[in-house]
Amino acid sequence: MRIKHVEVFHAVMLTGSVGAAAKLLHVTQPAITQTLQHAELQLGYALFTRQKRRLVPTREAQALYPEVQALMLQLESLRRMAAALREGQDSPFRILIVPSLAVRALPDALRIFRKVHAGMEVSVRSLHSNDIARAMALQEADVGIVYGKLSHPALQDELVATGRLVCVSARKTRADKRTTVTLQEVLREPFIRIDERDPLGAVLADHWSRLGLTAKAGMTVQTHHIAMVMAEQGFGPAIIDSFTAQAATGEGLQVRMLLPEVPVEVRAVQPQGLRSPRPVADFIAAFRQVISNA
Repeated sequence: MRIKHVEVFHAVMLTGSVGAAAKLLHVTQPAITQTLQHAELQLGYALFTRQKRRLVPTREAQALYPEVQALMLQLESLRRMAAALREGQDSPFRILIVPSLAVRALPDALRIFRKVHAGMEVSVRSLHSNDIARAMALQEADVGIVYGKLSHPALQDELVATGRLVCVSARKTRADKRTTVTLQEVLREPFIRIDERDPLGAVLADHWSRLGLTAKAGMTVQTHHIAMVMAEQGFGPAIIDSFTAQAATGEGLQVRMLLPEVPVEVRAVQPQGLRSPRPVADFIAAFRQVISNA
């Protein structure tokens, strides 16, 4: 199958009709029909049968579709990388960052960064660590700020700062001045946990599993900042990173170090093999200064 055949086949599988596929690809219906017929001629078997004005995929088409989906994802990645490279030096300084660190640390770091690069346009996208890794591999940004070390062959990273996991909860009484709490104590009651698709959520789940503990999650959220807000509103304790906890502005949140201690790394990631341009190095330095002094 040629690339043109693959694109048309994929469009028909998605939409279920020649007309809808033509609209999706911005071509005429006869062009879709002709391409399908040519693909079937080359393959030696039918890809669709017509039933009640819809095209129904044959057994062969259904077998081909997973491979076609994978190929289309690769083509889309190629297009995105080509577009990123086309933007060149005139594009904004592009930052990808996990949501929790975008709340307080990022604005403070950008204030320092702007003292050196006052006229530079900046673009910020907030994504989860694994999504940042995929986007950075496609060179969709100049630098990414993530939790933990991401094992990706297309990326290089450097340590920005090391913190720890902490337990945050609504302050019930000012008489309770304990600065530490054990993981066993937290897990005795339902608590707010981070989704295990998050690197720190996975680390925490692995940690209590190794200790032979069982979690009673009363609520599962996707970001550390949401967990902190929910804890402050009295929905239960939450285990988050110390950097996010530093962004708390009110006095209604109690922060305690979690025992046994679980370290949390913040890292800057870039595409593998690229020498850090001056703006990237300056931004990482500014972010390190902010997060280390917080």
